[in-house]
Amino acid sequence: MIFKKIIPLSLLGRSIIIIFVPIIVLVIITSIIFYQTSWNIISKRLTESVVADINVLVKLIDKNLEFETIQIAKEDFKMTIKILESANINKTSYKKQRGILSNRLKQSLVNLDIPFAYDLSNIDDGVKIILQLKKNKYLLINVDKDRLYSETAFVFLLWMIFASILLLFFSYFFMNKQIRPLKRLAIIAETFGRGLDAPELKSSGALEIKQTTNAFNQMRTRIKRFLKQRTDMLAGVSHDLRTPLTRMKLQLSLLKDQKAKKELELDINEMTAMLDSYVSFVRSETPEPIENINLNKLIKDIIKNIDFKKHNINFIEKNIIKTSGRPLQLKRAIQNIIDNSIRYSNKLNIEIFLNDDGCVIVIEDNGPGIPIKNYEDVFKPFFSLDPSRNKLKGESGLGLSITRDIIRAHGGEIKLSKSSYGGLKSLIQLPI
Repeated sequence: MIFKKIIPLSLLGRSIIIIFVPIIVLVIITSIIFYQTSWNIISKRLTESVVADINVLVKLIDKNLEFETIQIAKEDFKMTIKILESANINKTSYKKQRGILSNRLKQSLVNLDIPFAYDLSNIDDGVKIILQLKKNKYLLINVDKDRLYSETAFVFLLWMIFASILLLFFSYFFMNKQIRPLKRLAIIAETFGRGLDAPELKSSGALEIKQTTNAFNQMRTRIKRFLKQRTDMLAGVSHDLRTPLTRMKLQLSLLKDQKAKKELELDINEMTAMLDSYVSFVRSETPEPIENINLNKLIKDIIKNIDFKKHNINFIEKNIIKTSGRPLQLKRAIQNIIDNSIRYSNKLNIEIFLNDDGCVIVIEDNGPGIPIKNYEDVFKPFFSLDPSRNKLKGESGLGLSITRDIIRAHGGEIKLSKSSYGGLKSLIQLPI
């Protein structure tokens, strides 16, 4: 769980980590190995060389060649020396120093078999070494930094770090260009999923991304073709059936048997109501321009035509919701739910507010409600809870099916549950 919280959520971030983490690990391992081996060997050789030169200087001093010793140390050994008659090694020594250079210098000075102390605290000004010679003399040596310290090793490490950062930059640049088509695909897919007219994606990027783009374009074409075929079929059936129905109405007016005439009129009116529902369904499939919508105002326009003497309506506005979509379709979807509620109840509570997922519209009534087992069935085309299947009540069985199609076309969802008033609760979730 901790690992999941640390890693980035984006594909770009994870790709960079996949590339860069192994490089960081490689640099760290290389640095440790270099520090423990190469730098150790270099320090050992440098300190042994310096101590060998110091040993030469000590021998010259023992032969009373002090002037020559100072000249040789300065000109040939890159050292500045002073010969003192008295000194205190303890005062010159510092706290115990750590590191490979300090350890190697100590190991080499021990081989001289004379008391010593050294100071590495300010290596830029040189390394200070004091030795206790014979005849109570003390040799103070300032060794040039270049004799004991190799900067090329650290330059190597800096180059590795710099190369890693440069590689990270190029990785980000090229990975971002590869992931850009995926971002476009996500935006177009979201747009198409909300029922908007999404353009065809241009194939670009890596081979796998091109394959994904082509698959999406083919899917988009098939879905649009299927929707058009369904709409055209329903429109054709509805149009073709109106002609015989009109002839039947004309022939019915000439019928003298009133009982048979009344029964046939009911059947014809029922078929007419069904055809009107089909035409309405087809109309909902017709493209409508995308416009800015104030959902609060849209709901107010719907409920203002309701008879408030017969129905107690409470509209709670927690937020003012402004979004985009097809206003006529959204109005029709919400009106279908409200019409169903007021048909079977006298109390209606409507609430609109924002949450993390977008806009929520809650519609509750105190009617008889719907059995839990039928919550999904009522969204199926032509399903009706009325046993009489009387289409003259306005229940063609397409109302809620059309409603869910419209809401899903806008990228939302509708769910049914039991109302706190004992009836039906309809919850509509729409993206903003």
